[in-house]
Amino acid sequence: MALEQQGASQEYLLLDYAQRLERHRQDRRAVHIHLSRLKPQNRREQHIRIAANTFEELVKQFEGQIFMLSTADLIFVCRGASEADIDDAIVKLRYLFSEDPLAATDGDQDQFATWYDVETQYPRFLSMAEKLYEEEQERAKKQSQLAEQEDGEKAETRKPLGPEQLGRLESFLRQADLSSVLRRQPVCVMASDAPPKPILKELFVAIGELAETVLPEVDLVANRWLFQHLTQTFDRRVLKVLSRGEDTDLHSSFSINLNVDTLMSPEFLDFDASLRMGSRGTIVIEVQLVDIFADIPGFMFARDFVREKGYRVCLDGVNSASLPFVDRRKLGVDLVKIFWSQDMLAAGDGDNQANDTVREAIGQIGKSRVIFARCDSPTSIRAGQGLGVTMFQGRHVDTVLYAESRRRPVARPAAR
Repeated sequence: MALEQQGASQEYLLLDYAQRLERHRQDRRAVHIHLSRLKPQNRREQHIRIAANTFEELVKQFEGQIFMLSTADLIFVCRGASEADIDDAIVKLRYLFSEDPLAATDGDQDQFATWYDVETQYPRFLSMAEKLYEEEQERAKKQSQLAEQEDGEKAETRKPLGPEQLGRLESFLRQADLSSVLRRQPVCVMASDAPPKPILKELFVAIGELAETVLPEVDLVANRWLFQHLTQTFDRRVLKVLSRGEDTDLHSSFSINLNVDTLMSPEFLDFDASLRMGSRGTIVIEVQLVDIFADIPGFMFARDFVREKGYRVCLDGVNSASLPFVDRRKLGVDLVKIFWSQDMLAAGDGDNQANDTVREAIGQIGKSRVIFARCDSPTSIRAGQGLGVTMFQGRHVDTVLYAESRRRPVARPAAR
């Protein structure tokens, strides 16, 4: 089962916005408010929110965008506002932080705000956005390394999952409300440079988050077979949630990862009976490769059962090592989800082309039958598109989709 993915950073959104302004820079101004230079006691979260709200009216009136960076800095960009309009907001901010020495700086030595005439200083503005994004990426990388180190230290002290802990966790799951740890991640069609188009959403349990809450001292995956048994418990609980049909967003067009044994369970039959007519054809049942090979005859029976009802079946958990051995037609599945990794690239290829093994395997599977998953960078998208793959899932897809959702231009008020 997957873990929760993070959304787009404000630095990424700023860079994306700056790049799109190249052809639309006319009459635009920007200002960078350096709140990160304030003393710590003056840049608490509530101070930053109040500062951002200072630009609210300008955002509405002048097609404005406000970016609240991870450093606490603010970037405001707008079209058609005069320097005086923007300066009024800056004066309010200086007053808000008047007790801080930073607010007193002005003129040529102003450390509080940096101005950009985007129309005439576009390269400088773009360079600033690129630098801020690179710095944010470096900070995120260091934080990730630190988190991995801490996780590794935790894992060394954690006990493997045993029958007693398994019983406790299953007892908890029978009574718990799973809605707080149910997550969704879209699978999108991404063709050429067109915006991503969501076609279905994968529903999954954030197991890591749940484990930290219930059994923080236990390593759930240390015992593979007990963990497999545990995922069946997750399956049944999630199916019960879906059977209630309370979330109208989950009546169709979603995928769910289930164990082979779960497909023949009473819980699955109840879930199937709860569905509206015609919705089965929009639902994808994902089955792990390792689960299939553990009981191939059982999988084939369950596969025929669900396909006859109208569901589509997706082979999940395929990586670079197992990809050459996947025969989609013999397995009788509709889709194959491939976990993207850097070792799928051709050695020394600067154009981000997939290697021959990946190209041949996807040709055998059928490019229209492949979902590239765990796409955490633009490289994975470009390589997949180069192979003719159009369906993608992962952190970078989430980021691009989130950025698209933020592109809601505010109409300027009509002149009176």
